[in-house]
Amino acid sequence: MSNLIEISDEAEIFPKYKNTPIEKLFKYHNFGYIFEKPSKAEMLVGMCMDNRNQLTIPNNFAYILRTGGGNLRSIEFKISYAIGIGGVKCIALIGHNHCGMANLISRKQDFIRGMVNNAGWTEKQAEEHFMSFAPIFEIENEMDFLISETKRLREKYPKVLIAPLFYKVEDHLLYLLEADRVDFDLKGNM
Repeated sequence: MSNLIEISDEAEIFPKYKNTPIEKLFKYHNFGYIFEKPSKAEMLVGMCMDNRNQLTIPNNFAYILRTGGGNLRSIEFKISYAIGIGGVKCIALIGHNHCGMANLISRKQDFIRGMVNNAGWTEKQAEEHFMSFAPIFEIENEMDFLISETKRLREKYPKVLIAPLFYKVEDHLLYLLEADRVDFDLKGNM
């Protein structure tokens, strides 16, 4: 994870995120700033449903969409709603390490066994369910997915500030990506 930039001081936040909700997110979460009382959401946060990831932010600060792997492909209308109706102009897309959706295919047998034991399904039902949905939700590698999803969303919503951030489960802090120091283009070039 050498391409992560630890943000332990406000001066380390990239200039493009200064005076934006992204800067506020770092101040609240990483630095423990006292919460304001926002009257409405200032941003949308897309992140994994993993129970180890919890943000320290005030109520009303953000719309939060949580899905496996932070994969927002199947819920784009909710993003559009937050932008169109909620008026947000900023999205923090937060990936994290040790994500269960990364290399999902390797967990097939565990999934089947869990659905048989915990849901009462047959092995056949569980395998069919896994094979129908795992390819849709597989993210392969956390960092690569975060970058590709950021590129996709930047193309779809060109007037919205979209920041790829990374949450480390070991220290519960948010990090910036070296690849985002300068805007990467939609082909992955810097």
